[in-house]
Parts: sequence; structure tokens; C-alpha cells
Amino acid sequence: MDREPARVITLIVVDDHPVVRDGLRGMFAAAPEFQVLGEAADGVEGVEMAARLDPDVVLMDLRMPGGGGVAAITELTRRGARAKVLVLTTYDTDTDTLPAIEAGATGYLLKDAPREELFTAVRAAAEGRTVLSPAVASRLVSAVRAPAAAGNETLSAREREVLALVARGTSNREIAAGLFISEATVKTHLTHLFAKLGVKDRAAAVAAGYDRGILG
Repeated sequence: MDREPARVITLIVVDDHPVVRDGLRGMFAAAPEFQVLGEAADGVEGVEMAARLDPDVVLMDLRMPGGGGVAAITELTRRGARAKVLVLTTYDTDTDTLPAIEAGATGYLLKDAPREELFTAVRAAAEGRTVLSPAVASRLVSAVRAPAAAGNETLSAREREVLALVARGTSNREIAAGLFISEATVKTHLTHLFAKLGVKDRAAAVAAGYDRGILG
């Protein structure tokens, strides 16, 4: 039997460099599973374009004249936008990575990422899975260290299982199926391990897990 064609993932590119936008558009145009709906030169334009075109994923640069990426991510989160934001930038310093993740970015990649790594990251982001390049994950480790009081609590065996699956980019639904529990139970475990690690989201939890030797 013929396989059903994969769902097309729609995206917009937000970057102040025309050459970068052209290069990304050309790269995605060569892959039939992706469709670039539009391009924006700054965060403000990107937010309005995302509201108008409703893409699955927003590829977001961070440092742009006229409106930076973190402010744009914050505004998209505030508006409850459906689109997942994947940061694609040349910067991996602590002052860049953590604010972007805290603002609501689903993932963070550097522009020197290979094409297939970028494609994989966009697919994962479209599904709501956390995506962190190794370089960025190592940068986040020190930045997300929780207060000592929070760090004294030990994760349960099941919470460790859930965290390990989150680190692999597994969705709540996939975790539930793999562990034979409900999605509601998965969310409860996540809430508990976030509290114990002193973090607010999946990306920070993964970074904290590596930092404390819980993962890897």
C-alpha cells in the first residue's frame, strides 16, 4: 500500500539579514515536507506575520534592529500563538539563551547547524518537543541551577523516567504510551519534577538534569 504523504509543516523566517532569509527559504523549498509562508526582518513584523499566517513554526533570530527575538517570543506567548518558536541564531551566550527559553521558545539552535539537524529540529518543534543544540544545552546548564533548597529534593524513579524521555524530545502523548500511563499523569509528574528541580519548563528541566548528573 502507498504511504500517506507527510503533513506539510508551515513556517515563517524572522531574521534581519536578507541573505540568511533567502538561504533558509531555498533550503526549505527543496524539501516538500516544508512550506515557508513568509519572511520578516524584525521581531515586531514577525509577530504580526505569525498572527496573520498562523504557521506551525517560527524560525526566530534574536538580535535584530527594530525588534529583537526575545521580545517577539514573549509577545507570541502572551497572545497564545499556536506557532512554536525555534530560535536560530549565531549567539549561544547565557545572556541570549536563557531569556529566549524563559520567554517561551520551544527550541534553540545555532546557525552553523547542519541542514538535516535543522530539519529534524523544525519537525520536533512543530510537534511541541524541546530542541536544544548540544552547545546551547551546555550553556544552559549553569544558568538554570536551582536554589539549594530546591535541589535537595530527590526525583522519584518514575520522575527520572519521564525526565529521560523528555530529554530525548518525546512528547507527553508518547511518554504516556511508553510508560502505560495517562497524559494527565505525565503532566503531574512533570509538575512535580519541575518543582523539585526549581525550573519552569521542559528545556530548563533537561539542562538541570544534565547539570545534576540525573541525565547522562
